[in-house]
Amino acid sequence: MDALPWSAGAATGIGSLPGTDPLEAARIVLGELPDLPHLPELPARGVGADMIGRTAALLVDLPVEVVPSGYRTAAHPGKDHRRAVDHLRRDLDAFEEAAEPVPPPVVKVQVAGPWTLTASVELARGHRVLTDKGALREFTESLAEGLGRHVAEVARRTGAKVVVQLDEPALPAVLRGLLPTPSKLGTVAAVPEPNARAVLQTVIDAVDADVIVHCCAPKPPVALIRGAGARAVSFDLTVLDESMWDEIGEAWEDKTQLFLGLTPSTDPAAPVTLRSLAQPAFDLVDRLGFPRTILGTHAVPTPTCGMAGASGKWVRRALSLTRDVGKAFLEPPEEW
Repeated sequence: MDALPWSAGAATGIGSLPGTDPLEAARIVLGELPDLPHLPELPARGVGADMIGRTAALLVDLPVEVVPSGYRTAAHPGKDHRRAVDHLRRDLDAFEEAAEPVPPPVVKVQVAGPWTLTASVELARGHRVLTDKGALREFTESLAEGLGRHVAEVARRTGAKVVVQLDEPALPAVLRGLLPTPSKLGTVAAVPEPNARAVLQTVIDAVDADVIVHCCAPKPPVALIRGAGARAVSFDLTVLDESMWDEIGEAWEDKTQLFLGLTPSTDPAAPVTLRSLAQPAFDLVDRLGFPRTILGTHAVPTPTCGMAGASGKWVRRALSLTRDVGKAFLEPPEEW
């Protein structure tokens, strides 16, 4: 397997931050997470700055618009599409400026994965895109093409190696048939795992970058994500269901990288310490019977999820603590 683009002991963020200033956000990320900074997302700016709107801005020849129920396919690009494209352009401009004069060697970008995207965008008649096989295929191919262009542009403008994070919060609901229909009286049929894996793999295979798939559900489909070809799986370790331990162990046996959500994504009610944040990761390793050194080579600490709901003060503190957890993974204090 090719060498990892990020260094041992690196830490990173999930994606979203509070506020509306992309330059300030970029400076915070580059300052606190120098080994694996991410292109910040600022959903507080409104339509087009959220995960689905940003991802839709990358789609090739598939414009969307905002209707009362959410995002819907459109015949032509309109103001909603232009606003999303503008937000993304401003974010990249700000990151490029903040990274001068010495850009980072690697940068992570985040987009909605194909299942979350097609679960969140409606067709003209109100049904979810994923319920129409033809539309699902078109969106998957369009996402793969647009994401490839985005990766190339980020690499060209920053000079960095680009890592892609596909956010799939809706994937467990897709697999279990829990998405409501437009009438809210029923649910969309569950998608069989082989079908879900194939669609995810289409996007992963098309992107010239290492791909991380993020899902912060208590039971993230780790085996499916690995089977689709992801280089790493990202999840919230603090809510992980114990039934997932075997899949996590198998992932580490196969040398899969795990991005472990550990730092609270919103201001904690009580003070936290570096040890209290890192402890769930060390406990997991001990339960699974791996040497603790595996955290330094096959784990990357992150916040538990996006930080759009955090205060500005906590964001800086949380990212700094996450960076320190990465260092502790690499060189655990003896008293731990």
